Amino acid sequence: MKREPEIGMMVLEQKRGLLLGPKGWLAVMIAVAVITVLVPVLNLAVPKGSVFHFSDYSVSLTGKILCYAICALAMDLIWGYTGILSLGHGLFFALGGYGMGMYLMRQIGRDGNYKSDLPDFMVFLNWKALPWQWALSDSFIAQMLLIVLVPGALALVFGWFAFRSRIKGVYFSIITQAMTFAAMLLFFRNETGFGGNNGFTDFKRILDIPIATPGMRITLFAITGVTLVAFYLGARAIVNSKYGRVLQAIRDAETRVMFTGYNPLAYKLSIWTLSAVMCAIAGALYVPQVGIINPSEMSPAASIEIAIWTAVGGRATLIGPIIGAFFVNGAKSWFTVAFPEIWLYFLGALFIAVTLFLPNGIVGLFKRATEKKS
Repeated sequence: MKREPEIGMMVLEQKRGLLLGPKGWLAVMIAVAVITVLVPVLNLAVPKGSVFHFSDYSVSLTGKILCYAICALAMDLIWGYTGILSLGHGLFFALGGYGMGMYLMRQIGRDGNYKSDLPDFMVFLNWKALPWQWALSDSFIAQMLLIVLVPGALALVFGWFAFRSRIKGVYFSIITQAMTFAAMLLFFRNETGFGGNNGFTDFKRILDIPIATPGMRITLFAITGVTLVAFYLGARAIVNSKYGRVLQAIRDAETRVMFTGYNPLAYKLSIWTLSAVMCAIAGALYVPQVGIINPSEMSPAASIEIAIWTAVGGRATLIGPIIGAFFVNGAKSWFTVAFPEIWLYFLGALFIAVTLFLPNGIVGLFKRATEKKS
C-alpha cells in the first residue's frame, strides 16, 4: 500500500519531465518535413503555372515571418514565463541584422557602384578606410560569433544594472524602450559607420554564393524554419525544467522566491540574455532574406509589435506566440495591400480586443472551445 503513492509520484514526475508527447513529436516532425522537403519541392520543382507552386514571394514572406516568430518565442520566455515585459527587443533583433549586414556588405567586394573595396556608402561619405568596428567583417565565422556576443553582452550589462536595482513592471518597459530609441538615433548618424538612415542593402553574395538565387532563397528559408523548431524545443526544455519552474515562480511572486533562498537576479539575467541572443539570431537570418537592414528596425514600434504577436497568440504557451506572429503578420501583409490606410488602426484594435476579451490569446480561445466540446 505504501508503494502505490510512490509509483504514482514517479509517474507524475516523469510526465512533467517529458519534453513532448507522441502527438507533439509528430507535429514537430511534420513541421520539419514541410520546411525542409515540401516547401522546397513546391517552390523549385513544381512549375510556376501550377496551382501547387509555392512562389518566391511566398518563400520570402514566410521566411521573414519565421524570423518574427523566433522573436515572439523569445519574448514569451521573458514576458510569459518570467513576467518581464521588454519594449526594446527590436534593438537586439537589429543588432543581429547589422552584424550579418556588415558581412554581406564586405561580400559585395568591387561589385558595388563605386568599384571600391569599401562599401558604397563609405565611398559616398568620403571615408578613406574601414572603421575599427568593421575589422572582422570579412570573416563569416567572426561575424557569426559577434552576432551572438555583442547583443548578448549588451543585454547582460543592461540587465545586470536593471535587475540589480530591482527595476520591474512598467518602469522596466519604459527604460527598455528608451534604450532602443537611443540606439536608433545613434545608428541614424552617418559618422557611426553603419550606413545612416539608409542602412545596408544591395547584397550580392553569402559565403561567395550568389544570394539572389532560388536555391539560396530556399536554403535560407529552411535554415530559418529549422532554427525556429530548435528554439521551440529548447524553450520547452527550459520551461519544463526546475529552472523554468523558478522563472514562473518569479513571475507570480518574486518576493516569496527570495524568501525561499533563491536569487532572482541570476535567473532573470540569464533568461533575459538568452532571449536577447535569440532575437539577434533571428535578425541575422532576416537580413539576407529581406535584403535590407536600417535603423527603423530599432524603432519603439517594432519592439511593441513583438509584444503584440506574443499577446495575440497567447502568453506562456510557447506555441501561441509563433501562431500570433503568423496571424498578425499574415493579416498585415494582406491589409497593407487591400486597406493600407487602416492597417495601423486594425493592429491597435486587435491588441485592445485581445487584452479585453482574450487575455490568453488565440491558444486560450482554442483551449476553451476544445474544453466545451469535451
